[in-house]
Formats: sequence, C-alpha cells, structure tokens
Amino acid sequence: MPPSHEEPRGLLDGLLTGRYDSPDDARDVTGPLFAPPIVPARAITVPPGRDLVVELDTSGPPPVPAGWRPVRYQIGCTPEVLDDVLAFTAPAPLAVYVDGPGDTLADTARALTEAGHVPGLPAGHGPDAVSDFLAVLAHADTGYVARTTSTEDVVALLSGTAAALSGFDIREALASPDVSWLQRLIPEAAAALREILLAVEVDDPDRVARELGELGLSAG
Repeated sequence: MPPSHEEPRGLLDGLLTGRYDSPDDARDVTGPLFAPPIVPARAITVPPGRDLVVELDTSGPPPVPAGWRPVRYQIGCTPEVLDDVLAFTAPAPLAVYVDGPGDTLADTARALTEAGHVPGLPAGHGPDAVSDFLAVLAHADTGYVARTTSTEDVVALLSGTAAALSGFDIREALASPDVSWLQRLIPEAAAALREILLAVEVDDPDRVARELGELGLSAG
C-alpha cells in the first residue's frame, strides 16, 4: 500500500506496479516499493478488500462495486477517440495511455492534464519526446504514470522527472541517469518527485525491485 498523503513519499515508495488477471493473483504483491496492482474491470465483481488500479476498456462505464472504489482507473485509447476520453468522468482518478506517435506526447499530456486526467507515458519513446512530456508534467498537478521495459528505464524516468522539477537538462538526465544524484536527493525533493511520478508499470515488479536495490536505490 502506498504511503498516506500525510507522510512524505520516499524516492521509491509505492513506485512499481504490475498487471494481474484478478485480485487473487495480486494478493501476494506487498512491500514498500509496490504500488497497487492493475487488474481488469471484468475481474472486479465484489469489493476486493485492498487497493487496486482498475483497467477499463472504452465499451462502457466503469463498474463500481458497492462500498468500494479503486485508487485509480486506467484506460488505453487511440487519438481518434481521445475527445471522448477527455470528457469521461469516473468516481476515481483516470489515467490514460494514448497510442500515438512520440511527437504528440506533450500535446496529448497537456490536453489530459487540462481535463483533470492522469497522462500515461507508454514505453518505447525516445528521449526528445519523453523530455517534452516531462516538461508538461512538471507544471501540472495531476502527476503521471508510466510503462517501462527495463530497470534502466525506471532509473531514467526518476532522473528525468527530477531534472524536470529542478530546471536541469531533462534530455541529459534521461540519457545519462546519475544514480548517486538520485541517492542524494533530500527527502523533500524525493517526495516532490513522487507526487509527479505516481507509478511505473513493469512486467516483473519483483525483479525490478531487486535490481533497483542492487543499484543502491531503495524505498524510504
């Protein structure tokens, strides 16, 4: 479970998340580095008794089991239906991944934040597109979520987000992350970074957590 809003967030507190077929499949996902797991909406038929992110499709309204709401909804869409998603309202924050080219990332992020939604940063975009995206999020209050394919990408996102908030060169921070700089961030800076970078989705959260520890990065 992520730290409460009353407690300062460490650099890796509640950072990593993964995708699971059901709440039962995610029941053993615990630890200070792990954010609420992502499960599809069709798997939520009764209140699950734990924090989850619920993945929606575009075919209908979000399910809301009585007495429970997710930490966040999540949805993917194409640019062609983005206007419909921008107008979408849900009883919990909505994170949106738009399947579009890199040169549209920043404009899409700006539109999503203006609508009060949480932009999703897909994996596989180059440093120029990600840098422009982070420059938008540094001045927004929604935060963002991301997908990555490696531990190195997680570190690059931490570095790039820190640079965006500090006024440093974001592209350089993404291309050459400085782990020692991240280790030296004061608690207030780490907490501010994690208010922007809400969670990173990876294929194997346990492996990525272990590899972050091997790099000298840990929660708290």
